[in-house]
Amino acid sequence: MVTFVCVFVLALTAAARPARAQSDQADRVRNAGTALSEIMAASDKAIPSSILEKAEAIAVFPGTIKGAFIVGAQRGHGIMSVRNANAGGWSLPAFLTITGGSFGLQIGGQAVDIVLVVMNRRGVENLVQNQFEIGGEASATAGPVGRDAAASTDVQLRAQILAYSRSRGLFAGVSLKGAAIRQDEDSNQDFYGSKLKTRDIVLDNKAGRPEAADAVAAWRGALAKYAK
Repeated sequence: MVTFVCVFVLALTAAARPARAQSDQADRVRNAGTALSEIMAASDKAIPSSILEKAEAIAVFPGTIKGAFIVGAQRGHGIMSVRNANAGGWSLPAFLTITGGSFGLQIGGQAVDIVLVVMNRRGVENLVQNQFEIGGEASATAGPVGRDAAASTDVQLRAQILAYSRSRGLFAGVSLKGAAIRQDEDSNQDFYGSKLKTRDIVLDNKAGRPEAADAVAAWRGALAKYAK
């Protein structure tokens, strides 16, 4: 009897684990959509609409943990969607992680939202790799901020990726040199029910409809609203 009870409890625990993991990933999708919407709601400090309208892809890492004394470091989890040039709209989100890198001169630790706006196909190809380290030619340039900022962004618009961060209400372009972005296959599997790479989801449309369709709808809705 004791053995039966133990086996039954273990079976329930194993069954609950995937559901809990999927719920965690759904929260990540919702948080990413919320972060983007909140940033864009501050029109005087938002990402210029003219930039988002040209974006090939957008990645958001909500609540990334940053700790530093002079040299910065961060670790976070986020999602990425790619614009579908043929059919219109945006792809389902793929899950990513970000680690390392520097925010420059800083002291203390805090949680920040990081937004990466990918401006061309080469930038997309970099981000769908298993691991991509920002630096050198493949840099993430600090993006311009504000409704009128696009007027003087000739250099930024030639960049592969424009990077932004928000912490404690402050929002600005940021350099992410040295940060490593990796695909998160475990989270993809938790959310979609099968082992998928970033490319499978955002470029090859191999992901099935997730159970947390409301979270995906909210994320895509934010992209459709601000990156038409």
